[in-house]
Parts: sequence; C-alpha cells; structure tokens
Amino acid sequence: MLAVLRSVLILTKPIIKQKRIMRPDDANIAGNVHGGTILKMIEEAGAIISTRHCNSQSGEKCVAALARVERTDFLSPMSIGEVGHVSAEITYTSKHSVEVQVNVMAENILAGAKRLTNRATLWYVPLSLLNVDKVIEVPPIEYERPGLEEAGRKRYEDQKLERLETKRRNGEFILPVINPEQYTVGYSQSSLIHLVGPSDCTLHGFVHGGVTMKLMDEVAGIVAARHCKTNIVTASVDAINFHRKIQKGCIITISGRMTFTSNKSMEIEVFVDADTLVGESQEKYRAVSAFFTYVSLSKEAKPLPVPQILIESEEEKKRFEEGKARYLQTKAKRQAHMQSLTQQ
Repeated sequence: MLAVLRSVLILTKPIIKQKRIMRPDDANIAGNVHGGTILKMIEEAGAIISTRHCNSQSGEKCVAALARVERTDFLSPMSIGEVGHVSAEITYTSKHSVEVQVNVMAENILAGAKRLTNRATLWYVPLSLLNVDKVIEVPPIEYERPGLEEAGRKRYEDQKLERLETKRRNGEFILPVINPEQYTVGYSQSSLIHLVGPSDCTLHGFVHGGVTMKLMDEVAGIVAARHCKTNIVTASVDAINFHRKIQKGCIITISGRMTFTSNKSMEIEVFVDADTLVGESQEKYRAVSAFFTYVSLSKEAKPLPVPQILIESEEEKKRFEEGKARYLQTKAKRQAHMQSLTQQ
C-alpha cells in the first residue's frame, strides 16, 4: 500500500518556458545585452518552476529561495531586438533542495534563426511563508531513466563541498586605494551601494537572487571596462554562492576587483555585503560571492588582447595564482568536452 501511495505522489519532471524581447535598457552602449539581464531572466524562470513544484502537493505553502548558481557560460552575446527564450527544467530533488537546469536561446525574429546563448544550473531551497527560517520538504520527481537520480545526488554533494570552501574566503574585504597606478588591482576595483526596496524582494521580503546577480554583473562590468577601456561582455560566471538572505531595508555594498588576466580574458571577484539597518539586530555580513569572467571586444565584436594586471602584493599574487588555476581547469574541461564531441 505504501509503495503504491509513493508512486502516486512522485511527480513527472516539470518544465516551463518564457520569452521576451531585448530592449535598449537591457544592453550596453554597443548593443550587447548585459550578462546581468540574462542572469535575472534565468533566475526568474528557476524561481517560478521550483516554487511551483514545491507547492504542488497539499501542505505548508512556501517560496523557493536561490542558494547557488553553478558555473554559467555565455556562449554568444544577445543583442537589442532579439527575443530571449528561457526554458527551465527540474533535474534533481533532495529532501530540502531543488536543482533546476536552464537553457537560453536568442532568436533573430527578422531572419528566423535561433542560437543557444546560455546553460545554467541553479539550486533552490523552499522556505515556509509562515516562518522564513523553516525549510519545507521537497516533493520527489520521477526520473526518465536509471542513473539520473544517482548523478544528481553526486552533483548535490559536490556543490555542498564547494559552498563550504567558498565560505573560507568570506572574511576578505576590498579596501580603497589612493592614487593607484593603471592596470593595478586598485585602479579598476569598484563598488556600488544599493538600498533594498520592495520591488527587489520576494513575498518573504528578501531580495530576489536575480536582482543580486544583476547588480554583481554591473559592478564586474565596471571593473572590466576600467581595466580595458573597450567594449566588454560577460563570458562566464563561476559558481555564485548565496550565503545569507538579504532583507528589505538593508543597504548592500557590491564590490569587485580584478584577480587574474589571461591573454583574452579577465577574472573579477565580486562580494555582496549587507548592512541591516532596520530591526532589532544590526550587523554587517557577507551575503553573496562569485567570480565573473569578461572578454574585451572590438567594434566588429572580435576578441581583443587584455592588458595584463600588475601585481603589487603577496595577497594579489596568491589570488592571481588561484585565478590562473581556475582558468586552466576550465580550459582543460572545455577541451575534453570538445574532444568527446568529435569522437561521437
């Protein structure tokens, strides 16, 4: 009887699709859509599908909160006038989390052509509408073939370990530099201060993950533009970890600094720190952290060489070497993937 009941409660894999046209206020001065705009679209789709799934059975109502975004590659820039198609699918559920995989396509509606621009994986945790500190149990999904659940469980365990490693860096802060030399870390580092309002927040009164990612991309873009002084676009985002929730009324400081440059790309570390000014407890804490990778483009949208960063301290050298290791690891994975495709 219990086995029969469980088979009834298991849900088929949910999928949603959204689309919208890219407007001038979505793009930079060269007409390329901001990476942050794409990330916000991705997160909105992920939040909808995970919240809908977590409320698909009778029980306490909840809203899915973004916990982590895995590495996201920007395969092709999207332009003003193109239509962005976002499709989201739940690919794994644990007891208290949901994995959502999202694909983004760009459609040229004049030519009728479509191309893949982004793939992303996001992790959500369902929080009770009545008690924001209470995590709700996630309904299980049905897997299409053997092995998919086990593969999802491995991804779940891997991301948990990586989140713990990221928390190790959370004591670092970006300090201002007086009269910095060009191409140094201090020359291009940037910060943005934002007061969290109602339009930034979920039903719980906490900031949407997509809003935070858009602000982070803006700061990373400023750092990249200051360093290169050319048109720059987001090439990829390493894992974004949401360590703590940001409440309505908080003042958040988004800070970015250059950590590594290769011949044609640059890595930028971005922190989000929150100041709670409303309520009983007033504190400042690290809320989100991530690494963004940018490339420099010519007027013809061709990659340009990136000026090499000038290292001035042992800490900067350490961050450079860590960034170089991430760059080489990503490059090796990409080459292995391309080799596997040619052998198929």
